[in-house]
Amino acid sequence: MEIILKEDIIGLGYKNDIVNVKSGYGRNYLIPQGKGVIASESAKKVLAENLKQQAHKLAAIKAEAEKKAEQLNGVELVITAKVSATGATYGSVNAAIVAEELKNKGIEVDRKIITMRDIKHVGDFEATIHFHKEVEVKVPVKVVAENAAVEAPVEEAPKAEEAAQTEETAE
Repeated sequence: MEIILKEDIIGLGYKNDIVNVKSGYGRNYLIPQGKGVIASESAKKVLAENLKQQAHKLAAIKAEAEKKAEQLNGVELVITAKVSATGATYGSVNAAIVAEELKNKGIEVDRKIITMRDIKHVGDFEATIHFHKEVEVKVPVKVVAENAAVEAPVEEAPKAEEAAQTEETAE
């Protein structure tokens, strides 16, 4: 069943896209919720005419999305989480936590436009933020253990002191 989407649906398509979906999904969810209409010939003609008339508006929306994406250039998130001895996190790091970390950095992003798998262990991961149909940004997410974040700087300080002592004895 062909459907013309009336709004962005992550994982399916963007506004004004024509997508093929199973009949039940179209009839029972998309059409009653007002998220899509059946893609008949007349609806396709109306869509083409609307796209012609809205071309300049769509360009402005895309430019705004690119500006938001530019804010995320070079941003890397480090999230501390409680971790078990095996390296598994208690709970998981998900899109809502990533959105909150971005908010703490001063960048407002709706959690609904962030796609990623739930992170359940320590390591480096990637979150994709969909600002627009053609504008997507991949943000690196590093999950570290809560205890390791505290211990790491303490270990580095004695090494720096040892290096300074070694230089003094060499002179």
